Amino acid sequence: MSSTSEHATPGFLVWRLSTKWRVAVDRAVAPLGLTHAQYSLVASLYGMHRAGRRPSQRQLADHTGLEPLYVSKLARALEAAGVVDRTRDPADPRAIRLSLTEDGREVAQRAIGVVQGLLEQLLEPLGGLRGDRTKAFSRELATLLDVSLDVSLDAPVEAPVEAPTDASLDTHLDSHPDEE
Repeated sequence: MSSTSEHATPGFLVWRLSTKWRVAVDRAVAPLGLTHAQYSLVASLYGMHRAGRRPSQRQLADHTGLEPLYVSKLARALEAAGVVDRTRDPADPRAIRLSLTEDGREVAQRAIGVVQGLLEQLLEPLGGLRGDRTKAFSRELATLLDVSLDVSLDAPVEAPVEAPTDASLDTHLDSHPDEE
């Protein structure tokens, strides 16, 4: 474990890992004309297409965890790039259905291959993509993702049960998002 991570809180470590992953994916898919967020839509659409689904923008937003307005913006950009088709749903004129174009399917396949390689590299310390530790890690992450976070801005903030140590405070103060 690195000295930066030794006294860090789980939230800080999740944030650092997600930042590291986002930067790596952004760099890897950039030659394909995609950002990480666009990749998440394209790869999700590819998987849904293979399962026989043509989701609405809202369904894709729910699937990816992205805000519907952001999915709409990304889908419009991907449509302009010739990667995605957007059509009104005849059954619900408010809904926009999404699908990959032929070029979009090709880009998706290439991007998925690139990102799978990154996953192998990132998960190597846990035994690779198919390792038992990786499977356990994935189950733990899924458990955390299933936790409902109903945080009200008006609710009083309670003091932590256990105060952070000086070392964990130093980790937070010394680490800055712009350092990556």
